Amino acid sequence: MEPATITIIIMLFAVVMFILEKIPLSLTAMLVCTSLAVTGVITPAAAFAGFVNPAVILFAAMFVIGGAFFETGMARKVGLLVTRFAKTERQMIVAIMLATGLVGSVLSNTATAAIFIPIVIGIADQSGFSRSRLLLAMAFAANLSGNLTLIASPGNLIAHGALGAAGVPQFGFFDFGLIGLPILIAGVIYFALLVPKLLPERTISQPSTFETQKNVENVPRWKQVVTICVLIATIILMTFESVVKIPIHVIATAGAIVIVLSRVTTEEKALKSIDLRVIFLFSGVLPLATALERTGAGLMITNSVIGLLGENATPFALLVAVFLIAVVLTNFISNTATAALLIPLAITIANSMGADPRAAAMATVIGASMAFATPICTPPNTMVYTLGGYRFADYTRVGLPLIIIGSIISLILLPIFFPFFP
Repeated sequence: MEPATITIIIMLFAVVMFILEKIPLSLTAMLVCTSLAVTGVITPAAAFAGFVNPAVILFAAMFVIGGAFFETGMARKVGLLVTRFAKTERQMIVAIMLATGLVGSVLSNTATAAIFIPIVIGIADQSGFSRSRLLLAMAFAANLSGNLTLIASPGNLIAHGALGAAGVPQFGFFDFGLIGLPILIAGVIYFALLVPKLLPERTISQPSTFETQKNVENVPRWKQVVTICVLIATIILMTFESVVKIPIHVIATAGAIVIVLSRVTTEEKALKSIDLRVIFLFSGVLPLATALERTGAGLMITNSVIGLLGENATPFALLVAVFLIAVVLTNFISNTATAALLIPLAITIANSMGADPRAAAMATVIGASMAFATPICTPPNTMVYTLGGYRFADYTRVGLPLIIIGSIISLILLPIFFPFFP
């Protein structure tokens, strides 16, 4: 069997397994890279090269910094600072979404949701506002915040790493915010104005999981100061990467080292804060891009996609196609898995047309972030499913209009900020 055919079969296997989730996503990813090596499609060194990718180092380092941000109670302080001034339910929705967006711009959506769930439940119980509306607003804001900065979402870093592997200019720290910030603002307005009418209030008793919260009142103040200083310094240095001439994964690693050496957190806690599932998922699927390129399988798929669009397909039609495929797929598998699968294909398609791979990668990432229509497509959606007493249809009722709003904004702004032919 031809290597290109084997590569396509392995890719289709990954898609099906990501959708069914019969086995963990990280295990599926490891099956992908192992299969590529066993079948001889690429060398074992190339199949496992993802584990030494700079993006993986960046993942691990930011997990350590984010873990300290949570452990010292700084994340809770940031959340409460923003939410304490709201007087009505609509104001509270706006405050929670803005606070979530702020924290989510530097932490993963999973970590952000974990931070705000107990805060939102406490606010709802004390204020009498609808817990179901506040929790869903928080979960969706956590997803939307992933498009604000380079480090806010694994999909962003996957795109960043794939562009680097392709030898083309990578994204800047705030490039995603050019599209993501307008969508977040639109999402806040949408939730404040329409969601109270779209989402019935669901009644649920206080879950025991959140009756006992970790006491962070006794955390020494110096640990909180060091944590926030390290986080701010890391973000500033990442923002001016081109000036300081230090790669962002090195900057993040230095920040993580300071966190541990200063004893803000222990080595054991730092290691536990690293989400190995994300590491294995990213590292396992990334070599698929290498296989698609080296075997010509990517070109075969590219020609098929272009053929479906017609010989005279415009760059905008291609952008729409890439974007919509990502939007549909991300609501049935995780947004990270969607980005990992589609970004290599999008870059290959762009290169074959002589277009800017950055435009294709950005369209894919933004499309993959439109994960609102089901409770299974992203961790925050799943995490609040039982806590808010939701039904599956609640996500579809609230999520589909937001997908449409986000898609319209994206397809207007993408050609402006990331044209296919600059």
